[in-house]
Amino acid sequence: MLAKAHQEKFAICQFNINNLEWTRYILEECQKNNAPVILGVSSGAAKYMGGFLTVVSLVKGLLHDLKISIPVILHLDHGGSFEECQKAIDAGFTSVMIDASQYDIAKNIAITKSVVDYAYPKVTVEAEVGHIGGEEDSVISDIYYATVDDAKRIVEDTKIDMLAPALGSVHGLYQGEPNLNFERMKEINDLLNMPLVLHGGSGIYDEQIKKAISLGICKINVNTDLQIAWSTAVRDFLNNNDDVYDPRKIIKAGERSMKKVIHEKLLLTGSINKA
Repeated sequence: MLAKAHQEKFAICQFNINNLEWTRYILEECQKNNAPVILGVSSGAAKYMGGFLTVVSLVKGLLHDLKISIPVILHLDHGGSFEECQKAIDAGFTSVMIDASQYDIAKNIAITKSVVDYAYPKVTVEAEVGHIGGEEDSVISDIYYATVDDAKRIVEDTKIDMLAPALGSVHGLYQGEPNLNFERMKEINDLLNMPLVLHGGSGIYDEQIKKAISLGICKINVNTDLQIAWSTAVRDFLNNNDDVYDPRKIIKAGERSMKKVIHEKLLLTGSINKA
């Protein structure tokens, strides 16, 4: 999926899932638009839903019952250790991210390589270099950015399938203006010529997303925008329907708004009709 996206200059969306309904809405909208999709699952979300095996069973059941024919990847987002990635792989995840970026590059490489060795050849592996900020990081300084040398080292030493270089994006809501380092993005892409990943895709301007795709980004992670769209619609529904207590109606109240955001992201990344 990502090799095709990299070659044809579009990006595949990773939409994070949190429950059955979210998974269904994402799959239905991507199927409707004939767009390949990556279902991202954080460790916290997996725990919330019952565990890795529960998530795999949920996704497999929906793929069958909804007659989903587009390519779908089930991806562990920000796996924090070898053991966590191992559990996800054993449960049936088809892709994992090992995030050892908090360590120095040598330890990051050692941990990442252990995951690649375990995953090969059936499961793809993503790794991170630099530091992708959180909502508290209103200003991303140069010390957070991935260096070209570190990016080169981790790819050559581990043989990962995709790389998430920290280049100024943050998870969650931006406190200031997005400040992506496009010059370094181009350097890394020109040197490595492999699928690059942009975390924190919510809140980045459309023009910046398009420019990033032109510079090798072919996987874009989206979570916060979906959370805001869904929760805003549900909150409005509850404020106007005091007598409704059926959880199915309450959760479903966010479907239309959520699918609207999904469609907009598919358009922006150019992944419609790329399945």
